[in-house]
Amino acid sequence: MSVWLPSAPCTPRACVEATATRTTVPRAALRLTAVVVLVLVGVVLAPVGGRFPSRVVRYWSRTVVRAAGVRVRVTGATAPTGTGLLLVANHISWLDIPLLAAVRPAGMLAKDEIRRWPVAGTLVARGGVLFIDRDRLRALPATVARIADALRAGRAVAVFPEGSTWCGRAQGHFRRAVFQAALDARVPVQPVRIRYRDRAGAASTVAAFVGDDPLLVSLWRVVSARGLVAEVEVLPVLAPGSHPDRRALAAAAGAQVLDGPPERQVMARPGAVPGPARHRPDPRDPRLSRRRRGPREVLQGAGERAGFPAR
Repeated sequence: MSVWLPSAPCTPRACVEATATRTTVPRAALRLTAVVVLVLVGVVLAPVGGRFPSRVVRYWSRTVVRAAGVRVRVTGATAPTGTGLLLVANHISWLDIPLLAAVRPAGMLAKDEIRRWPVAGTLVARGGVLFIDRDRLRALPATVARIADALRAGRAVAVFPEGSTWCGRAQGHFRRAVFQAALDARVPVQPVRIRYRDRAGAASTVAAFVGDDPLLVSLWRVVSARGLVAEVEVLPVLAPGSHPDRRALAAAAGAQVLDGPPERQVMARPGAVPGPARHRPDPRDPRLSRRRRGPREVLQGAGERAGFPAR
């Protein structure tokens, strides 16, 4: 396990409810196929993506999420354009990545070993991803400097400062190191809150991708759901110079994203850890034992010390 990587106590068994209302198997299979095709096409075309207008990238990102059978609702202000921008959001699902791109197309971070993966490593590298070495703490200042350089160049960079995915009923806190890049580049920080709801409007953990949940299992759970809604709230931007240091900046962003209005209670599967939106599962629970991490950490970022995007 990476020395930079915090681990959330959320697990599929304890925190993710079963899909209450399912679509038909043929429709779910069609959705899954559409998502895979759209993602592959997008990654292959990524080298020429710089010539695509932002509205095209945003439309493609929404289309990926919609192809999975998830409706998208974006509320709040429009994210700043024409300048470097650090987008920060809570992290629940693999769906969070295209949802942030629907707000403003942005570069992501990926662990350095992804470069060596067959096929996937080549495709991800062609997509302009910023690679990080999560196993070397000494590399942290250089990583922050690279993010700052990208921001100074006018790029948007998206990160998940919680450092790991959480189920949505429980959540972490924003690590502060990545906010130093925004301070150094003197660019605004755009907080974004992501939530998932069922067809009745209650908070849902169906989309959560936590613990040792296999990616294909998570994909199938999402495409099989009926009436799943992703809510993306673009919160007030934090202007350059509005906070004196990264600790204050991280706290301000976290207060907007993580301290929103409480969610309605979600009924999870039998044996789940109950609680409201801010409930944190008890780490002493034997079901929340240390878990093995695998290749699905394509966009896993730095954690306890760094606050880079997870998975």
